[in-house]
Amino acid sequence: MQKINIQDNIIYEDQDILVCRKPEGLPVQSAGVGTMDMESALKNYLAFKNPGKTPWLGIIHRLDQPVEGILVFALTQKAAASLNRQMEKKEIEKIYLAVTDKIPEPQTATLEDWLKKDGRNNLSAVVKPGTKGAKKARLSYRVIRALEDERTAGGRRCLTEIRLDTGRHHQIRVQMAHLGTPLLGDRKYYPEDRSGYPLGLCAYKLKFSHPDTGEEMEFCAKPSKETFAGLVVEEEL
Repeated sequence: MQKINIQDNIIYEDQDILVCRKPEGLPVQSAGVGTMDMESALKNYLAFKNPGKTPWLGIIHRLDQPVEGILVFALTQKAAASLNRQMEKKEIEKIYLAVTDKIPEPQTATLEDWLKKDGRNNLSAVVKPGTKGAKKARLSYRVIRALEDERTAGGRRCLTEIRLDTGRHHQIRVQMAHLGTPLLGDRKYYPEDRSGYPLGLCAYKLKFSHPDTGEEMEFCAKPSKETFAGLVVEEEL
């Protein structure tokens, strides 16, 4: 079982919300017997803080297991309702950093695709519009910088900022692969990658309104994986 000191990953906490950094490899919810997850770790933390009181935790959004980054959890049903409304109205801004071994062309664009999930194999694919069971996916990206890297097939590592307009299964990974620029370290959508880098994807910035006060909240976390080494400038976060 993966061990984690969840307190080291809490960025912000009050009576309504918890904002945490999810480490790579840790699922948000239980992935099976013997596997620690964010939900269980946070509930254990809350139960320890408030002995005798059953903790309540609302999951607002998720990240794929190999993805690191910022998540917000609700601590009350009222807070959860507010955050879910913001999510439905697309008022929660989720910004990611991704690394590829090719430079996307054009270097700034909006991608719109139809994605269909294959639940049995835990995969998604771009399909024709109107395909039964498919959902529209939309994101915007911009290239930030690139470095030469002989470990990669493309001879470089390229840093791209991505803003999600929808939240589909494996959306960034699938759409970027369909564009011809799959993410480094993506075992599902770039199996031919031999660089040895971990998945180059981090949910590095999250913006939303506090569910009680209405205050604008913004949180950032610098990627920790070696995939991002030399690409991320602290002042830009």
